[in-house]
Amino acid sequence: MDNIFNELPFMAITVSDKDGKIIDMNNRSAETFKLSGGRSLIGKNLFDCHPERAQQIIRKMMNNPETNTYTIEKGDIHKLIYQTPYYNNGEFAGLIEFSIVIPKNIPNYIRSSK
Repeated sequence: MDNIFNELPFMAITVSDKDGKIIDMNNRSAETFKLSGGRSLIGKNLFDCHPERAQQIIRKMMNNPETNTYTIEKGDIHKLIYQTPYYNNGEFAGLIEFSIVIPKNIPNYIRSSK
């Protein structure tokens, strides 16, 4: 990922193609998954990297392109996980995951729609 997203310190970005093959990772993603192989995961399939429950979610997202969003907590680190399809010329091209470090007690502001 040779662009402005490669060195983002707060967000891991992982990209797969329409078959689930990992095709790109930014530096933060490679660091996040270093114990699983880091950048050597490029070329591997998402289905080989996830348990059955997660594989079912990935299949659902690929068969009926939709977004999957949730938060996780690992020790003192809290993250927003945003997994979504991306498209090339209107055709489903794969999935992209944004993993963003967030504060434990993140404020929520309600704004009017004016």
